[in-house]
Amino acid sequence: MRQSFPLIGLVCATASVAALDYLSPPVYPSPNITGSGGWEAALSKAQAFVDQLTLEEKADMVTGTPGPCTGNIAPIPRLNFSGLCLQDGPLAIRPAIYASVFPAGLSTAASWDKGLAHQRGLYIGEEFKGKGSHIALGPVVGPLGRSPFGGRNWEGFSPDSYLSGVLVEETITGMQSAGVQACTKHYILNEQETQRNPSVVNGVAVDAISSNLDDQTMHETYLWPFANAVHAGTASLMCSYNRINGSYGCQNSKTLNGLLKEELGFQGYVMSDWTATHAGVPAIEAGLDMNMPGGIPFTSATPSYFGENVTIAVNNGSLAIERVNDMILRILTPYYALGQDANFPPVDRTSQPLSFFPEAEWVHNFTLGPLVDVRAQHASLIRELGAAGTVLLKNTNNTLPLEQPQEIGVFGNDAADLTAGQYSLSVSTGLASGDYDIGTLPVGGGSGTGRYSYVVPPLDAIKARGQTYGAHVQYITDNFVISNGGLTSLAPTPPEVCIVFLKSWASEGEDRTTLIAEWNSTAVVENVASVCPNTVVVLHGASPNVLPWKDNANVTAILAAHFPGQETGNSIADVLWGDVNPAGKLPYTIANQESDYEKNLVNSTELVESTDPNAWQATFTEGQLIDYKEFDAQNKSVAYEFGFGLSYTTFELSDIQVNVAATNASRTPSSTAKIIPGGNEELWVTLATVSATVKNTGDVTGATVPQLYVSLPASEAGPGTPVRVLRGFEKVALAAGETATFEFPLVRRDISFWDTTAQTWRLPSSRIGLAVGFSSRDLKLTGELTV
Repeated sequence: MRQSFPLIGLVCATASVAALDYLSPPVYPSPNITGSGGWEAALSKAQAFVDQLTLEEKADMVTGTPGPCTGNIAPIPRLNFSGLCLQDGPLAIRPAIYASVFPAGLSTAASWDKGLAHQRGLYIGEEFKGKGSHIALGPVVGPLGRSPFGGRNWEGFSPDSYLSGVLVEETITGMQSAGVQACTKHYILNEQETQRNPSVVNGVAVDAISSNLDDQTMHETYLWPFANAVHAGTASLMCSYNRINGSYGCQNSKTLNGLLKEELGFQGYVMSDWTATHAGVPAIEAGLDMNMPGGIPFTSATPSYFGENVTIAVNNGSLAIERVNDMILRILTPYYALGQDANFPPVDRTSQPLSFFPEAEWVHNFTLGPLVDVRAQHASLIRELGAAGTVLLKNTNNTLPLEQPQEIGVFGNDAADLTAGQYSLSVSTGLASGDYDIGTLPVGGGSGTGRYSYVVPPLDAIKARGQTYGAHVQYITDNFVISNGGLTSLAPTPPEVCIVFLKSWASEGEDRTTLIAEWNSTAVVENVASVCPNTVVVLHGASPNVLPWKDNANVTAILAAHFPGQETGNSIADVLWGDVNPAGKLPYTIANQESDYEKNLVNSTELVESTDPNAWQATFTEGQLIDYKEFDAQNKSVAYEFGFGLSYTTFELSDIQVNVAATNASRTPSSTAKIIPGGNEELWVTLATVSATVKNTGDVTGATVPQLYVSLPASEAGPGTPVRVLRGFEKVALAAGETATFEFPLVRRDISFWDTTAQTWRLPSSRIGLAVGFSSRDLKLTGELTV
């Protein structure tokens, strides 16, 4: 077990149960909003509004109510306040029609493209606003991806904190520039779906899993991307279902009051995940500002912990009205800052209510607008990003790009059009458990999904491409047939190229049971490759996957295509035929086999059947060593490393330069410096810049992603310090023979470690190692830095 320290501390050195080892200490009171970060004028408007509210109206402002959206804050007609509409989710307006289904966070991360991440956020924001949604429930950086088996990792970006932090910041600025509030989730340590909520076993209430960890791991790994989100000005954060060091995430005063509102200077509001609130006044005083959805969905018989209870608590003196006022100021300040008080569209009257509550239970006067098509020209961005998030892993003998093969075979259940509906949420459809066979997989299931207004399946896109030059396209999309010798119908045998499409299901509510693509995928690949010496494999879905057939000589190319959204077929066809030169890079590590990963997932039959209320404990003994940091620490071989990705051209790096902005910088940021959204303002000041030159040495235009890795001295940063951590990346597009210089600015936080004793970020006194390359293990240039 890693050493723990006072603010998230070790309280019992000899206890065998993790819950007794870790403790979240109390941090009170909940800090008040100041308007820092440019929200001062909006805060004044919010204060004027709050001054007009009755106590009952104040209680309504912090409590969800039945209405037309996933979550609703009631209108106050006398003040011309039309209420707030909160909608799922991170990649689409979940069940809406005439709305786009964008690539998942996973695909965005695989693109390593800041510009595309920002544009995706902007377009998502435009669609939410067009449908009358004030608040989009996304983006996601929790789960971060402690376990490769996590069921919701695909909703976020990457298990690397830095990559996730950069991309969540770009996404938020894009979304909020469209006038829609971002709700970054799930704060924090929501790293598995199994037992994320309490359960009842033989009549005994069993608590949700407790994620237990030390202070340094919290800051350097899991809190890191949330700091980026706060720095970007995210309007809200959603607290998580799980417990944190023994205390539920939506009433953990250390994480909400201490880390978020005090240390990071968060100015927005904290809303609960749906039914993640387990108390009223204690949760409010711990930092929870909004209870969602207000009561239990699907029945109004179970009231909210907030609502009327807030009124009672204020009247009997157990809750200060000043705290309630601060909750509302936090909720309304981003509302005014984004101009949502003027000419905001009404909630769209879609074909299916977007609410968890039936319309008959709506008790407030919500005014719905007409059905609106908000898709605009967003399909082009979806197609571009779907291709950009595709990673070329293998390309023997330059199999790809295809030229004009006359005989094409397409195989696998992921190639075909959807056959079980266009919405992967409801358990009643069988889709939430992944219980469907034939049909492509553009995104995963659960609240992070979207309703497709259309999907371009890979088979349709390939047939359309082949038709442009008269190709003969054969296909078998039934994996049972393929894996049981059903290839005899091919004629001629073999086709010039065989393209196999595999998929890996993932959804909210369950963790993955395997890292091998489902539906008998290994037999499908092996059977096709046995008759086709030029087999290309494309994987859609959750990642990472292990690839037991990757060294098969007849498997000549492999593409990890992730969750590319509604234009999935067009995106992959663009890469296969070379309209797009692949530049995607892995945002995770692919191991040689499942057992090479630390599973980091707590589950067993014994636990499921336990009546011990405190049985479920996940202790993060690995500290920061997840994904590539784990493999580097153990010097373990991998199939494809973090940051890896091939191209149809080649690149070289040269001429690393290190420029230090200020020598002899103070080891820690000034304790008197201003706390801005994101933390101490000095943490965001550039202290050094690393630059280098990249050249396209091939004969076609392409893009690559130079990456900067930093090695902090373990003698100062402490045991468990990663061998190297990502601290910069830049996507660079170059014509054949072209050269460009790029820069990586390093802010104080990038080259500091968390000093648990001093409770601050500290620059090392020793030299810091630098390496620039094309992946975490393809490091071409090295240098050193002393500040």
